[in-house]
Amino acid sequence: MATPDLIQQQVQLERDAINAGITKLHKNTRDLEEKAYASATIYGVASIDALLPLIVEHLEQTRSRITRGQAGKNFKAIQQYLFNLENLVAAGISLKIFFDKVFSKKDKDSTLFSVATAIANGLEDECKLRYYQSEAPGLFHTLKENYWHKSCGTKQKVTSLVTLMNRAGVTPWKSWSSKQKLQLGSWLCEAIMQTSGWFIHVKKKSGSHAVPYVVPSDALIAIKDDIMRQSELFAPIAYPMLIPPNNWTPERPGGYLLNEVMKGHDLIRRGANHPLIRGKVPLDFLNQIQQTAWRVNPFTYNTAQRLMHHGLSVGKFIPRWTEPEPVKPVDIGEDEVKRKEYRREKAQWYNRLNDNASKCVRTLKTMETAKMFEDKDFYLPWSFDYRGRAYPIPAFLTPQGTDFEKSLLVFSEDVFVDDYAAEWLAFHVATTYGLDKSPMEDRLKWVEDNLTLIEKVATDPLGYLFHWEVADEPWQFLAACDEYYRCCIACTSQTTRLPVAVDATCSGLQILAGLAKDASTARLVNVLGSERPQDAYKAVAEACKPNVPERLREHIDRKVTKRVVMTIPYNAQLISNRQYIKEALKEKGVDLTNEELTETTKAVRAAVYEIFPGPMQVMDWISAKVKEAFDNGATELTWVTPSGFPVTQTKWKYESEIVKTQVMGSVRVSIATETDEPNVSQHRSSCAPNLIHSLDSTLLQLTMTKFNAPVGFIHDCIMCRAADVSIINDVIRRVYMSLFARESYLVDWAKQIGVEPDPPIIGDLQPESVLSSTYFFC
Repeated sequence: MATPDLIQQQVQLERDAINAGITKLHKNTRDLEEKAYASATIYGVASIDALLPLIVEHLEQTRSRITRGQAGKNFKAIQQYLFNLENLVAAGISLKIFFDKVFSKKDKDSTLFSVATAIANGLEDECKLRYYQSEAPGLFHTLKENYWHKSCGTKQKVTSLVTLMNRAGVTPWKSWSSKQKLQLGSWLCEAIMQTSGWFIHVKKKSGSHAVPYVVPSDALIAIKDDIMRQSELFAPIAYPMLIPPNNWTPERPGGYLLNEVMKGHDLIRRGANHPLIRGKVPLDFLNQIQQTAWRVNPFTYNTAQRLMHHGLSVGKFIPRWTEPEPVKPVDIGEDEVKRKEYRREKAQWYNRLNDNASKCVRTLKTMETAKMFEDKDFYLPWSFDYRGRAYPIPAFLTPQGTDFEKSLLVFSEDVFVDDYAAEWLAFHVATTYGLDKSPMEDRLKWVEDNLTLIEKVATDPLGYLFHWEVADEPWQFLAACDEYYRCCIACTSQTTRLPVAVDATCSGLQILAGLAKDASTARLVNVLGSERPQDAYKAVAEACKPNVPERLREHIDRKVTKRVVMTIPYNAQLISNRQYIKEALKEKGVDLTNEELTETTKAVRAAVYEIFPGPMQVMDWISAKVKEAFDNGATELTWVTPSGFPVTQTKWKYESEIVKTQVMGSVRVSIATETDEPNVSQHRSSCAPNLIHSLDSTLLQLTMTKFNAPVGFIHDCIMCRAADVSIINDVIRRVYMSLFARESYLVDWAKQIGVEPDPPIIGDLQPESVLSSTYFFC
């Protein structure tokens, strides 16, 4: 029970989180401005989004005047350069650079000359890259794949790529003259200023001259300040809590104590138009899991501190990089060879530094949060997405984090280790090491045969780092070794607090098998009992082999088909399937032609349809019924799950244009305006995945009505104490049986969206068979 002192500490923690979030927001904004990257600030993004359609329209009108010969003589010198780019690309690049320069903290960046030149350089870089791509597309693609992301900053990226293209013998780009670029950039500056009305010219003294600058107008400053004030409302950092979160009700916000006042977190994420949850089960579920008390695992936390000190990475644990900067040669001014070599080494050092900075952030934030809650009980506030899936509100130290973050978590409440708990601890050791597809007896046997390894890892984690870093989930394996050693080998502890995870086997296919009452699918995803865990990915791999190119057959295995099978229930399309298969084969060192990739992808998809007849028929039926609903006049889809959670699916058409630029990398600039016409194609493609997600969340919600012990979730994965695993396994199997034993939910769902309830039911699955399945959740 929360004491008055703890309540006061929690209130202070939330106030500190608010202040820290606001401080961070303004610091990040200043940092971006100091780096001449204001286009990435909150106000920059919002302003550019608002201006982009206006600048595109201005360019379109200018092009129209050109065709009529009315553009004026001043435009003749620059029209040839703008004609090389789409209006949207030219406007997007110009606005980005304009905001970067005008709001830069560097004094000379916002001069009219500097802004105009920078815009023209950005447009030339885009044209330059397009030129090289057209001259040598294969080489361009290879160089961009291998060098683009290793370089820091657009200028260095472009310079590196152009240098390599020129070295390869590609005819060099003919550079634009300084005069032409100044004319082009100045014209675009004026276009932005006149169209927006948000910027003005001022002249500042520089020696004996008055230099023209571009500065924001009072109107834009007021808009910027308002955007920042609005952003402050959503800036608080979401930490775990020192006391149990407030309960959620239909009328009052739950979670953080101050959430009732701040309203910074909604019960339904991004669900402004979501109907209120009136059902008892979903709210009881959310409020119940918020009562789970957690603690930081001292063993993995201390190990992480030691690895941090030594700068060693393991899995997703990436400490800050500390390699010293290259030493500048003393004769760098006289020796051109040494000068070039130093510059190259400095660039490579900076690239590695920047790459590490982006990768180590999560590790550093996680360690910072763990330090805050070391030796304390803490709680996690949770909320729903619009389909009923539950997510912890804090960003760090949650069961939905990385392998490293999960390893830092133990339950506050321990439980006695009996024989069943000891077996589940052994199960967890073997599973995290990589035996997740092995029969239960094989996992237990592996632990029995590796007691010495487990002891060494638990007693000297740094000395035996090379033994545990190779595990599938190294950090959770490390935590499992420590727990098993203390409880079952050294026997220094009689209780356990470690979360043991049991996962569904292809939860989407398990749900679809239940909906279609399809026994063949149910067998392959462990709804039906078997001596060994079934492997749907392997079954698809074997089925498709005769139809893939002969030279690839030896490489087709479960790793190649896994992501395709996993995502088929979520309506993954041919293009994403191709990419999954291509990446899997690339990891094996296998290159294939487009024709081979197409043939292989079609073979895998055909095998999926052959092996999973019920799920594929259900998905096709859902798509057809969604079309029927909109043909009948629907504008959105709504249904209530068996647990009482109301789902609303809205998809509106947008009038948009999207163009991928070269100079901005993978960033796409777009103009999008929401219409009042529903996007039926998006509804059809997303409804089956959303229905499945709403039902897998229902399975967990109903399970928790019959289970009352510490627990954590990752959608289709349950984490509980070793002594509780058998209990929750029994409960979730009974809930699955109950959920699909009666009339197919598809009948009820069809009625709710107003269409004929005639679902495809194979009908040979007896849902009660799940009660004897060892590997349903395992």
